[in-house]
Amino acid sequence: MTETDFDLPSFLAGLPAKPGVYRMLDAEGKVLYVGKARQLRNRVQSYFHGRAHTSKTLVMLGLMSRIEVTVTASATEALLLEANLIKRHRPRYNVQLRDDKSFPYIQLATAHEYPRISFYRGPRSSPNRYFGPYPSSVATRETLLLLQKLFRVRQCEDTFFANRSRPCLQYQIGRCRGPCVRLVSPEEYAQDVADTIRVLDGRNTEVIADLGRRMEAASQALKFEDAARLRDQISMLKHIQAEQTVTRARAEDIDAVAIAGQGGEYCVSVVFVRGGRNLGSSNYFPKGGLGGEEEALAAFLAQYYLARGAPAEILINLSLEDCDVLESALFERSGHSVRIRRNIRGTRARWLAMARTNAELGLSMRASSRATVSEQLDALTRELQLGRPPARIECFDVSHTMGELAVASCVVFGVEGPIKSDYRRFNLRELTPGDDYGGLRQAVERRFTRVLRGESPMPDLLLIDGGPGQLKAALAALDALGVQGLVVVGVAKGADRRAGQERLFLAGQEAPLILAPDSPALRLIQRIRDEAHRFAISGHRRSRESMRRKSPLEEIPGLGPKRRTDLLKAFGGLQGIRQASIEDLAKVHGISRKLAAQVFERMNPGS
Repeated sequence: MTETDFDLPSFLAGLPAKPGVYRMLDAEGKVLYVGKARQLRNRVQSYFHGRAHTSKTLVMLGLMSRIEVTVTASATEALLLEANLIKRHRPRYNVQLRDDKSFPYIQLATAHEYPRISFYRGPRSSPNRYFGPYPSSVATRETLLLLQKLFRVRQCEDTFFANRSRPCLQYQIGRCRGPCVRLVSPEEYAQDVADTIRVLDGRNTEVIADLGRRMEAASQALKFEDAARLRDQISMLKHIQAEQTVTRARAEDIDAVAIAGQGGEYCVSVVFVRGGRNLGSSNYFPKGGLGGEEEALAAFLAQYYLARGAPAEILINLSLEDCDVLESALFERSGHSVRIRRNIRGTRARWLAMARTNAELGLSMRASSRATVSEQLDALTRELQLGRPPARIECFDVSHTMGELAVASCVVFGVEGPIKSDYRRFNLRELTPGDDYGGLRQAVERRFTRVLRGESPMPDLLLIDGGPGQLKAALAALDALGVQGLVVVGVAKGADRRAGQERLFLAGQEAPLILAPDSPALRLIQRIRDEAHRFAISGHRRSRESMRRKSPLEEIPGLGPKRRTDLLKAFGGLQGIRQASIEDLAKVHGISRKLAAQVFERMNPGS
């Protein structure tokens, strides 16, 4: 059936009174909206008679060309299907949650004799134990540092741990007990791990009581150093409890979720409570949707928790329909019961009030930031004589160390500020060391090849970190691709590289444009340029660290993981291998004299 054959009255009359999902499509077959329903007939028919609609809904109905439905076995299955379809099609009129980064967790590798505790971000599919989620990587790393000081559980990687012949710096500064060289027994270490788990579970009072008993026993046994260490642990834990402003006696995992809206804009704040402890909050700004705050909050809950699992209890600040359906879907995804509650008292009410306050503050700060960006864009339009404010600005920068491991960055700014999901990095290939011009040309060419393929929108303004040479390289790349009419500006630092002395170079103009140091347009350019510089440096550092972590032994043909491990164990590390002779290397099991000669040559080039 073609779009022109679609008979709406007959379609509506034939809809079943069963649960399912409906999709509204435009004339080109693009999905405009995805919805779920307990009864498809009643829900879809309500769009065409019997109730008033918002202006946004009326616009969508005017664009709609046909409707497709999928009948499901239950309302829960319909909710799960709706979430999958929204994620796949990202319909224009559905609430969209832009969230492409998973939350950080603390991971405990339980299978190891001496378990490692570490920062972790990703799927929780391994048998290890996970604690969190934490609202930010900063909060996670602060918690890890605190645990390291408290219980001295190792955080080093297993490969590092397995090849130690003496304890590392962490042991020297009192943040590890040296399990890599057996300075602590597995039983003592297991006790530290158990204490760490209880603290992460929020059972601080229980840990303090247990540490007190162990301190008394150590003191009576005249083990005064152990008693002093336990005393310090008790003191630190009590200090942590004093700083924790919101606590509960029972260890509970709760999310308090509140939404605030104004003028069609929404902010959803999630306060994380794990083990009865408030770990902080994160704000989200969902877009789109046909209804008000209730619809935006319901869509947020479904998209957010179906993608990552849910705690045992979710507190919300609005009454929503079909909470039972969402609870059933979350039970299927999470494997445990999930309660969604609105009417609460006591500590829960304070957590929810905190979330509501954060949502209102986030909304007001976003509005203030948007006003500032709007003023800066207007000033930039006047200074560069653009005709209209740019809706999308891209900026390129290149970072390297003495010409090595060059990385180019491309950051994107819009009317609301940074669009981080569109940021890109380019590892520059086949580049002469130190050739910044060639690096920029390569990065611009690779970026705009994708733009011309429709993979990314065309920017209204392109900024290049550099002077006339960098500008010329970028323009050459654009000319080679046939990109015309794009305003390109080179942003060069002043004579002593101080902020406020930037010179702007435009194509076709020999003299640079110099803006006043307090110009709003210059502040925006500086912000975008600095962000491109930060993004390039972070990418370069990541590449550099990756190269440093790569062992030179990995570059030797025929030397697999087992033989590398045997060599490292035999000589206590890379330094020992460098000092070994070919004869000593050949004595290691599995290392022939020919392979030993290759190892010696690689570790001692030019010898």
